[in-house]
Amino acid sequence: MRASHRRLLPPAAALALALAALPAAAADLGARIDPAVASLTPEIVEIRHHIHQNPELGNREEETAALVADHLRELGLEVETGVAHTGVVGVLRGGQPGPVVGVRADMDALPVTEQTDFPFRSTKRTTYLGQEVGVAHACGHDVHTSVGLGVVSVLVAMKDDLPGTVVFLFQSAEEGPPPGEEGGASLMLEEGVFERFPKPEAIFALHAFHDFEVGEVGLNPGATMASVDHFVARIRGKQAHGAYPHLSIDPVVMAAQAVTALQTIRSRNLPALAPSVVTVGIIRGGERFNIIPEEVRLEGTVRTYDEGIRRQIEARMREILDGVTRAGGGSFELEYRNNAPATLNDDELTARARQTLERVLGPENVYTTEPTMGGEDFAFFANEVPGVYFRLGVVEPGTESGAIHTPTFRAADGSVAVGMRAMTHLVVDYLTGWE
Repeated sequence: MRASHRRLLPPAAALALALAALPAAAADLGARIDPAVASLTPEIVEIRHHIHQNPELGNREEETAALVADHLRELGLEVETGVAHTGVVGVLRGGQPGPVVGVRADMDALPVTEQTDFPFRSTKRTTYLGQEVGVAHACGHDVHTSVGLGVVSVLVAMKDDLPGTVVFLFQSAEEGPPPGEEGGASLMLEEGVFERFPKPEAIFALHAFHDFEVGEVGLNPGATMASVDHFVARIRGKQAHGAYPHLSIDPVVMAAQAVTALQTIRSRNLPALAPSVVTVGIIRGGERFNIIPEEVRLEGTVRTYDEGIRRQIEARMREILDGVTRAGGGSFELEYRNNAPATLNDDELTARARQTLERVLGPENVYTTEPTMGGEDFAFFANEVPGVYFRLGVVEPGTESGAIHTPTFRAADGSVAVGMRAMTHLVVDYLTGWE
């Protein structure tokens, strides 16, 4: 891939020369952004197509990371690769003193077979959890990575006049690492990304979203994405012939009872106005139609915004599983993993960001969004420093897109330029004190 993707990268000297010629006073950094974005968009969209056609799963983004690292080095940034497996960190130091701000862009794809009409759609396949699967950017991370590279390209041309430092975190495994592995934002922090590089005083991230059209964005202060927990319950009984159920301790029946009983946590154990979700997404057990198996596995997720509710749900799950299996004569094991915490947008920073986005995109295109039960490990970064996470519209007017994580999700190329404009203006406004 290296040989093919390097043709997509403009030489750093040529890029700097082209952007330096753009009309605008050096002091007015904001006025230089939109012309630069317009100049760079065709090149960045081409990079987007390349990333989209070559998706890689979490902790396996070797080729995407190489593309990102080459681009950053070409533009003269300080670069480190292999961060949290395949993450890339780039540091852009402005020529004037000022604060430090971070930009996060995630790079991983999903085990989804793409079903769009894009001429650059993915046809890639790989093995995931022992099964052959398609691989696709069904959550828009190709847009996120491309936008991040575009923001770098715009800022490099004005770095002599830029006050402060920008730390770009190109993150792997946002969707979660493969079972048995660590990864993502939490591992980047464990490896000391905020100690070994300049620590941001604030951090921004965006996410492609199918509920908004190109040119629109959405954000809200406070809770915006839920915490993400993952559980695996193993319900054990005694195997027997299906014709002689009285000789068994039936884990299938116990599992069915458990699935129903777990729904009473939301409906009967928690305050009615406390948002939460308890979902069983996998039920697996048995090998043959006439054999009652020894074990059934339940696997699912828990979502909430409140740490107290989070602990209460886990405790209640253990009580329910214990009661159901005791009554049925069996036993259980519960593995309960706290993944990402809730993503909380800093109130003051969000208010400032909204002003910037309304100025750049127009107030009619900036929406106040409702919190969702989707999760985002950007939360780990936003727990360390004030953060803002906003949603980028990706649906071209007059077209349709499937939801994120589906085969028909399609992010239009036009969203790349909008994301570049929005994110670059946010960074520059922050570094210049929102003047």
